[in-house]
Amino acid sequence: MHITRTGFGSWAVAGSGWAYSWGSTDDADSVAAMRHAVDSGINWIDTAAYYGLGHSEELVGKAIAAYSDADKPYVFTKVGLVGDPDAPGQPPVRTMNPASVRREIEGSLRRLGVERIDLYQVHWPDTGEAFVYGEEGDGTVSPNQTPLDEYWQLMADLKAEGKVRAIALSNHGPDLMTPAERIAHVEAIQPPFSAINRSAAADIAWAHEHGTGVIVYSPLQSGLLTGTFSADRAANLAEGDWRRTAPDFTSGLSANLRLAEALRPIAVRHGASVAEVAIAWTLAWPGVTGAIVGARTAAQVDGWLRAGSLRLTAPDLAEIADAVKATGAGVGPATP
Repeated sequence: MHITRTGFGSWAVAGSGWAYSWGSTDDADSVAAMRHAVDSGINWIDTAAYYGLGHSEELVGKAIAAYSDADKPYVFTKVGLVGDPDAPGQPPVRTMNPASVRREIEGSLRRLGVERIDLYQVHWPDTGEAFVYGEEGDGTVSPNQTPLDEYWQLMADLKAEGKVRAIALSNHGPDLMTPAERIAHVEAIQPPFSAINRSAAADIAWAHEHGTGVIVYSPLQSGLLTGTFSADRAANLAEGDWRRTAPDFTSGLSANLRLAEALRPIAVRHGASVAEVAIAWTLAWPGVTGAIVGARTAAQVDGWLRAGSLRLTAPDLAEIADAVKATGAGVGPATP
């Protein structure tokens, strides 16, 4: 698949009332935003079965239904986080149990209105336990855990059956990607990656060495690197917005906003937005294929649309590295 360097991310459009919601959204605006991205040249949309407990996939299905087969964007979705419809506000369970996966893929195909998923990704490693964003757990094994070799073989089986075109691992490190590669080629990975969260550098290096595609998520660090975020906005996030209590928006907020501001002179030099500079930084990293960027309105799409064609210079990258070090924002290496 030949993909554009940026793709539309549909986490934020999934609406309110579930554990990792961004607050209430307007479905018509969400569909319009996706169609605006596609009409502007973006050729893939990333979603997940868990986002909005299926609502995000329903919106993606509605958005792509307007296009002919020749013009329809690629659709990437994920499996393995299962929420309880009767308790949507509770954290989901990480599970790649074969019966659960089979149920999930049929549900995704139905909601998306497609016969085959272009890229099917294991959302998080299976621990068989409740998922808490940003926490990896204590290393204990749950009796409900499905071993990696079993669930990755199942993903390969789904591809062989024609239900998916390619298979990928999201949020899996080299310690899991290496044994998975021995079972079936890891065709892509999806790690979090931004100028703030640089902790996936080793994941990207592994992919670069193994001929594996890399689509990074949260290149704008959930809005912090847009150039429009502020301390006041962080203090007034909606009650149901998961970011209200996230460390990047509380204890780390000041440093993160200083880093975002340091990108502004570079944006001015290129006639670009701060958001486009932040995204282009991730795309400049060796091994990164594309970046997933969210939006809830067509206007927000316009704020990052040119990021894929923005080429940062060596002095630009050095300036950003210096800003990373000076602000102390985030974690991970400032340069490849």
